[in-house]
Amino acid sequence: MPPTASYLLLALIVILANVHLFKLYKPAVAREGSPAGKSWVDWLELSPSDLGGFSYWKLALASVAGLFLELLMIRWISSEIRVFAYFKNFVLISCFLGFGLGCYLCRHKIRLVALLAPLIVLAVVVNPWFSWHELLTWLPSMIGGLSEVDVRGVPSLPRTWTEISGLLETMAIVVPLFGLIAFTFHPIGQLVGWYLEKAPQGIKGYTVNILGSLAGIMLFTGMSFMNQPPATWFAAAGVLFVGLFWRPVRVRWMTVAVFLACVGLTLAVPSGDSRIYWSPYQKLTLTPEYSSGELITYHVRTNDTWYQQIFNLSPEFEASHPDLFRTDPPAWNPYNVPYRFFPNPDSVLVLGAGTGNDVAAALRSGAQRVVAVEIDPLIQKLGRDLHFEKPYSSPRTHVVINDARSYIENSQERFDVIMFSLLDSHTTSSYYTNIRIDNYVYTLEALLAAKKLLKPGGLLILKFWVDTPWITGRLKELTQAAFGQPPFEMVLHSQYYASGGTLFICGSEERIRARLAGDPELNDFVSKNPVHVTQQASLTTDDWPYFYQHEPGLPSAVIVMSLVLAMLGWLSLRQTGISIASLDWHFFFLGAGFLLLEAQIISKMALLFGTTWMVNSLVISGLLVLIVGANLLVHWKTDINIGVGYAGIFASILLSYFLPIERLFFASLWLKAVTATAVLCLPVFFAGIVFIKSFGKVGFRGEALGSNLFGALVGGLLESLSFWTGIHALLVLAAVLYTASLLAVLVPRPSPAPVALSAD
Repeated sequence: MPPTASYLLLALIVILANVHLFKLYKPAVAREGSPAGKSWVDWLELSPSDLGGFSYWKLALASVAGLFLELLMIRWISSEIRVFAYFKNFVLISCFLGFGLGCYLCRHKIRLVALLAPLIVLAVVVNPWFSWHELLTWLPSMIGGLSEVDVRGVPSLPRTWTEISGLLETMAIVVPLFGLIAFTFHPIGQLVGWYLEKAPQGIKGYTVNILGSLAGIMLFTGMSFMNQPPATWFAAAGVLFVGLFWRPVRVRWMTVAVFLACVGLTLAVPSGDSRIYWSPYQKLTLTPEYSSGELITYHVRTNDTWYQQIFNLSPEFEASHPDLFRTDPPAWNPYNVPYRFFPNPDSVLVLGAGTGNDVAAALRSGAQRVVAVEIDPLIQKLGRDLHFEKPYSSPRTHVVINDARSYIENSQERFDVIMFSLLDSHTTSSYYTNIRIDNYVYTLEALLAAKKLLKPGGLLILKFWVDTPWITGRLKELTQAAFGQPPFEMVLHSQYYASGGTLFICGSEERIRARLAGDPELNDFVSKNPVHVTQQASLTTDDWPYFYQHEPGLPSAVIVMSLVLAMLGWLSLRQTGISIASLDWHFFFLGAGFLLLEAQIISKMALLFGTTWMVNSLVISGLLVLIVGANLLVHWKTDINIGVGYAGIFASILLSYFLPIERLFFASLWLKAVTATAVLCLPVFFAGIVFIKSFGKVGFRGEALGSNLFGALVGGLLESLSFWTGIHALLVLAAVLYTASLLAVLVPRPSPAPVALSAD
């Protein structure tokens, strides 16, 4: 357990920060006569007119800054506070909450302290110079130790009072952190909402907003692929926000000061020889290890948890370092053992090649061609530069930077050995859905696709570090279902100079039997390293790919976090004087339906093209382009009926629901892209027509956009139902929500009065 005094102090700081910020948004009647009504934060208040009034370029700048900051927060917080890596879409939901509140209250003074104060608090909390950063590493153990979910480094615990109390203690920090994230987006939501209301041409204004968001995505994606750290992100965000708040001098320089402070705080590095890198997917910490002054290995951590090591298992190193291998003979090193079953293969496919240990093992075994597939270009680069045996520089190695599932679905090459190389993303998820980047690798369909790439007599070797018996059972059942026979199983125990794991060997039974019969030492080694305990678990499929969840259902942590976020949303509405009845339910249901459409589209496109950051960014960008297309259509054809949009939504959802995703795995990339876009993404185009027609009908009011974002918040929570129902069922739920939005527009009600909030 974490130190009690430090934990209580951290909880107190984040809770008090939320309490103070909530006080700023009390309705006028509650603030009247209160000393808190006028305070030191008043000089950081401004109205959009203080920035020079409306202009399209300012709307564009606000949109770029808002989307860029959203991606920054999701990526930064999820990497630095590891518990958020398991709830990434919840961070997105917090952004929606703050942005929605801002849009709803867009006619009122902007309290910039709500943007600047949370940034400073968060930067201090995650800074390694302070003890809290280490303290936060305890949170996954306190919130994730649930029997139905396997989390790296977190034990499966029974539901005891100790576990429940640990969950409640964690909430005392996690919930206020969510609140701080939400507050950060309140001012930018106010600005965007005000600019949209004041736009002389509403459709043009909304189109500028969408194009600005698209530019924000492209800017952050570009920085990610240049491996830039958070300090660079904050520097870029600072330039955007200083440009936005340039005119009021006091605001300008306070914004400069806060973002410079964030840049400085995020520049902190761990002590010692460790170096931090930021790949497009994760934070990587590289630490060299020396023995008698000689460099013998590198340790790689991702998001502050163990990930992998770089070993030197060359014959020359083994001969010159007998002490390292005295108790663990090189012949039985976990990287060498798999090739005792297939020595000197002509061709090897390594999925999840990482820094190159398995590639080096294949080359040492005599492989003539090794195809090394790795999703993270920076990890592969580190392996190319630092691996002692230089496996990536060998002319026999062909490197592919791609998602493993995407490669096996599209490859035409066949292999003697296919190695699933400890392929575990640990904490890495998509930033837009609940899908982790390795989920689609461990499904029945994925193993069937990999089986097709085996040559006659070939072997598929799946190596996985197993902490939980039902993970062992799931892998056994998956490989048995794919190959029609039980896999050959054995455990490779971790050594000082190697990473272990459980081996599941499938394919040619004749080859396995022959090797065991012809190699008595191998047979003896196998008999001493059996798999001891397994438990049954539901098979993972492309529709239910949640490999780290025991059975379909809603994990306890997800239920608790969803309820807490819903209560936080309700409290935020109540605190700012927004009644539930005042929400525009038509826009609310449009937002909820759109989020579910977006989630299942991204999940299925990831299945088709790979669960990569680039695919995520391109899909989101493509959806925004479709919305721009809908805006242009409505602008050119003003008499288009909203019914056309609804008819298109329901027809395209029906098509997407009944057309099997397997039908879209075309060999031609362009044919697959065009067909998948037409089938999967078309509902977004029609949803864009409905939204822009409805938005124009209410005069592009900020309350409508705020209601839409509150609906998106609920849609993000409802996405978690896919843990129970599967991804495909989200289409049905999206159709229900769009039906509710249609019913809401067919039963008009008087427009609510603007929310009373005084800042003067």
